[in-house]
Amino acid sequence: MIYVGIDVAKDKHDCCILGSEADNLYPVFTIPNNKTGFDELYEKIFSVTDDRTEIKVGLEATGHYSLNLLGSLIDKGLPTCVINPLHTNLYRKGLSLRKTKTDKVDAGSIAMMLMTDKTLKPYSDTSYHSEELKSLTRYRFDKVQERAKLKSSVARLINILFPELEKLVPNLHMASVYALLSEFPGASYIAESHLTHLRNVLETASKGRYGRNMAVTIRDAAKDSIGSVMPAKSMELKHTIHLIEVMTDEIDEIEASIKSIMDTCDSPIMTIPGISYRMGAMILAEIGDFNRFSNADQILAFAGLSPSTYQSGQLDSCFSHMEKRGSRYLRYALFNATKYVCHWDESFGAYLSKKISEGKHYNVAIGHAAKKLIRTIYRMELTGEAYRK
Repeated sequence: MIYVGIDVAKDKHDCCILGSEADNLYPVFTIPNNKTGFDELYEKIFSVTDDRTEIKVGLEATGHYSLNLLGSLIDKGLPTCVINPLHTNLYRKGLSLRKTKTDKVDAGSIAMMLMTDKTLKPYSDTSYHSEELKSLTRYRFDKVQERAKLKSSVARLINILFPELEKLVPNLHMASVYALLSEFPGASYIAESHLTHLRNVLETASKGRYGRNMAVTIRDAAKDSIGSVMPAKSMELKHTIHLIEVMTDEIDEIEASIKSIMDTCDSPIMTIPGISYRMGAMILAEIGDFNRFSNADQILAFAGLSPSTYQSGQLDSCFSHMEKRGSRYLRYALFNATKYVCHWDESFGAYLSKKISEGKHYNVAIGHAAKKLIRTIYRMELTGEAYRK
């Protein structure tokens, strides 16, 4: 077997090629992050052997820096393992008591790790092709987080400019409220507005739900408002609302792309009551190829949902917390999907109630239900069977 360890960086990659006896077939070398560098790497690998089944390549999961190299390795048909950097870091520290860390040392550690750790599995085509879905779901997640911050800013600005408005409408983040504040960004503007124009704005934005009575109520409240007259804050409010509207359109476009991919996947995860395209897509994208996990407990650990364990001598940890060392996106998706599944599915709802009746906190009980959900999804994805209660 030939073991190739690659330490990935932005502009260059350090490579180490070892034989079956841990002998350096080449001195550790550096290649540039371009086609010339990739060709040099393949030339040296194939100069040792042409049999791709005797080659094993490993690199760290370093975000976007490794994507181009990973895609090239898979296109060449080379079995490639993507390794958690935490795993390689602990392995490197176990090789020596000396505090040494360089890119060349890391490349050698990865190659040694491929040789000694037989549990490492190559990155599959399924995982590679799920990268697009992963990019979309993570992009949507970040956009939703940004929009939530903007909505908090809107609530803050309304509290300064027209605090009475919050008690007059069911929700500040409605199309009619945004249209009103985009046209009249503050109580002083609404108080001076013409009633007919104010009514038209509300009626159009609310699709007829609000009419003259609401316009009168809002204008009367604006005339007696304690809101400050601050043109700078009014401008900030208008711009923030505009950004929210633009971001909402972008999120809708992202979700349409996610739905089209999920429709082609035909995954049984969508048959579970309470799991939508958004959460289902994030779960599938983050897990990737289910076959690379030997059991559902490994997915638990990958998501960081498994309990931490500490035992030494007579000391034994009694109150274990979640590790939270895995994919935060997968942990978020599983945790939130579980809440909906427990609401819509009787068996999961009963399981959640049972855990709560045992004295567990709601979030702890949800964690237990999430583990049950992972085991269910794992079984369904391997067998292709739809959900059955």
